[in-house]
Amino acid sequence: MIINFDSKEPIYFQIITYFKQQMVLGKLGLGEEVPSRRELATMLKVNANTVQRAYKEMEDMGMIQTVRNFPSTITTDEIIVQHIRKELIEDAVGKFIKAMEDINVTPAEIMKILGDKLVK
Repeated sequence: MIINFDSKEPIYFQIITYFKQQMVLGKLGLGEEVPSRRELATMLKVNANTVQRAYKEMEDMGMIQTVRNFPSTITTDEIIVQHIRKELIEDAVGKFIKAMEDINVTPAEIMKILGDKLVK
């Protein structure tokens, strides 16, 4: 597991985003075991408390499940994965639109550019 951390966002948030992307891509399958908190902290060379926070947030979101004395696993609920996919898409589109607004690109220009790019 390799994550190229960006200094603009908290590391725990980037870990969550990575897990979301891997789930949507099917690289982390439904019900698949995930590394322990300590293992992941060692792999990523981050503080164990950072990984603990990411796992806690993912548990609260229903992304992973943890049962006492057993390894944490990816959810088996496909609806949660579909929701995560929609969330990632909306976030990416929102960032794109904001970037276009910042440089005064009109909605008509955006649609033309997208249309041209999608045709190719």
